[in-house]
Amino acid sequence: MNLSPPQNLSIYQLAMKVQLPPKPLNLSCATLLSMVKSQIDLLIEQKISATVVAKFPPLNIFNSQLKRYRQHFDNALIHNCQLAEVGEINTELDSEILSSANNDSASESKTKHNVIQLITDNRQIAREYFLIVLSEQFCSLLLVHRPLKKVKQQVLERKSNNQNPSLLTIQTFDGEVIQQVLNAIKNISSSEEAFVTPEFIYPQEPKPALTSQLFLAQIKRQEEINSRKYKSRFSSFKEQNRTLRTKLQAKDEYLRNVCQELLSPLTHIKTALSLLNSPSIKNTQRQRYLDMIKRECDRQNYLMTGVMDLVELERNLESTSLEPVCLSEVVPGVVSTYQPLAQERGIMLAYTVPNDLPYIWCVSGGLRQIVINLLSNCIKFTPNGGQVWVRTRIISNYVQLEFRDTGIGIPDNEIPKIFNRFYKVRPIVNEETGSAGLGLTIVEKLLQRCGGSISVSSIPGEGSSFKVLLPSVSQ
Repeated sequence: MNLSPPQNLSIYQLAMKVQLPPKPLNLSCATLLSMVKSQIDLLIEQKISATVVAKFPPLNIFNSQLKRYRQHFDNALIHNCQLAEVGEINTELDSEILSSANNDSASESKTKHNVIQLITDNRQIAREYFLIVLSEQFCSLLLVHRPLKKVKQQVLERKSNNQNPSLLTIQTFDGEVIQQVLNAIKNISSSEEAFVTPEFIYPQEPKPALTSQLFLAQIKRQEEINSRKYKSRFSSFKEQNRTLRTKLQAKDEYLRNVCQELLSPLTHIKTALSLLNSPSIKNTQRQRYLDMIKRECDRQNYLMTGVMDLVELERNLESTSLEPVCLSEVVPGVVSTYQPLAQERGIMLAYTVPNDLPYIWCVSGGLRQIVINLLSNCIKFTPNGGQVWVRTRIISNYVQLEFRDTGIGIPDNEIPKIFNRFYKVRPIVNEETGSAGLGLTIVEKLLQRCGGSISVSSIPGEGSSFKVLLPSVSQ
C-alpha cells in the first residue's frame, strides 16, 4: 500500500491519522533543540547504536548533534534528509534557533552521513522536520510541523506572552506511527536504500528506564532554558527599572529647578510691590520698582515659554520626521529680525550664507529655533559696540553654521555645563533681556534628532564661537 502523503497532506498530518494519535505540543525553537540534544545524549549514555533518520534546518547547531553521535558509534547509520528544492529552506526558523542557541559552541557544518534528497512539490513537507531513532532497544519519533501564518497567528494569540514562533510537535515511541512516517519518507526519497532492514521489529513498548531518563533529561534542559530566559528577563527588567528611576530623578530635579526659577522673580515682584506701598516713596524710586516688576514679569514669561517649548519638544521630537531645509531661506530672515536690536546697542551683526549651499536635514521649524537661540545668545552676551557674525561652509557631508561674537566669553570649566537646563552662571550684559536658561538645551536636542552636533570654543573677555554641524541631504 502506498502511504506517501498526497499533494495537500503533510507527514505530520499522516502521523496524526493513526488510531490513537499522539498529542501534539506547541513548542518554541529552543525547546525543540533541547529535545534533540536530550535524545542524542540518551543514545550516547546508553551506548545505543541506532539508525537515525533526520531532517533539520541546515544549521551547524543541529548537524553538530548528528556528528557528535557519529563520533561515538562508527557503525551507526545516519540518513540526513534534504529537500531537492533549496528555495524551501526556512530562514525564519533558522534565525530563531540561532538566537536561542547562542551559548552553544560552533562546529563544522559537514558530518559523515548519507544525504537523501526528498523529491516532492508538497510545500507542507517543506515546513516539517523530524528525528527518527531506530534500534532494538529504543525507537522514537520527534516530528515538528511549522504552521502556516494564519494558524501560527492563532497560536501566538493564545500565547501572547511568548514571542518565539510556536511549533506543533509530537514525540512518540509507537512503532505504527514511526512506520507510517518512514514509509512516507521512502516514497518521496530519491534513494533506493532502505532506512531499516526488512527483518527489523519494533519493540512492543519502550523500556521505562530509557523513557524516564529521556524525559528527565528533557525536563532538566528545559529548566536550564527557562533559567536563562528568566535571568535575561530579570536583567532586562532591572535595567528598565534603573532607566525609569534615572528618568524620575531627572524629572524631579527638573521640577525642582522650575520651581526655584519661578520663585525668584515672584520674590522680587513681591518685594517691589511692598515698597511701592510706602507713603514716603519718591517718583524716581517708584519708577525703578515698576521697571523691576516689569523685568521680573518678562523673566517669568520667558521661563514659562521656555519650559513649555522644551516639554513640547521632548514629547514629540522622536516621532517628528526630518525634512530637507535650505539655510539661505531661514538664516537671513532670522538675522534681519535681530538687526534693529543690534543697531540699538551698536553691535555690528553680519552674515555670510551662499545661496548654493546643499539642503540639510532637520525637523520642521527646527533650524529656525537653532538660529534664534544661538544668535540671541551671542547678542545677549556681547557688550555694546561689539561684533557678531554668522558664517557657513561645507565640511565633507555636513554644512557648518558658525555663530561668533566678541562677547564676555565662557571659562573652560563652564563650557560642558552650558547645555544643562536653567544654566545661567555667566552675567548677562543687557539685564533687560530675559533668559530662561533653556535655549542651548533646546538646540542640543534638536541637533541630536537630526544627526548633527555642536562644539563651543571661547576665550574669556574676547568672545565665543558656536559651530553647528548639520547633515546635508546629499550624504
